[in-house]
Amino acid sequence: MSELRIMQTGIILVVGASPEPTRYSFLAATRLLAMGHAALLFGKHAGSIAGEPIRQQIPAITNVHTVTMYVAPRHQAAMMDELLALHPARIIFNPGTENPAFAAAAMRQGIEVVEACTLVMLATGQF
Repeated sequence: MSELRIMQTGIILVVGASPEPTRYSFLAATRLLAMGHAALLFGKHAGSIAGEPIRQQIPAITNVHTVTMYVAPRHQAAMMDELLALHPARIIFNPGTENPAFAAAAMRQGIEVVEACTLVMLATGQF
């Protein structure tokens, strides 16, 4: 991971990353990495995507710009405090991950909340 890229854009944390190529989290991580973003992957299953390991614990990191969610709301409560403690600039709730309670907590901390598809955002230059 390029230190220069991290310093310029911040880290993108993909929550719910899967080594399964048919999953949207896999596709988003692949595109983020191919576009040169500093992406860290967090998921429940070990593996890697484009050479980047999938971690089974949320990394204790700084300089997180974006958290992009690929985890259903019923599984988010266990990780919400840890993710908010990273102080990201924004959280993207991809389709099916929308969580009003999590979004409200994020907004109270000044975190931008976006309900959109990361893949569409990347394809249209809105990321």
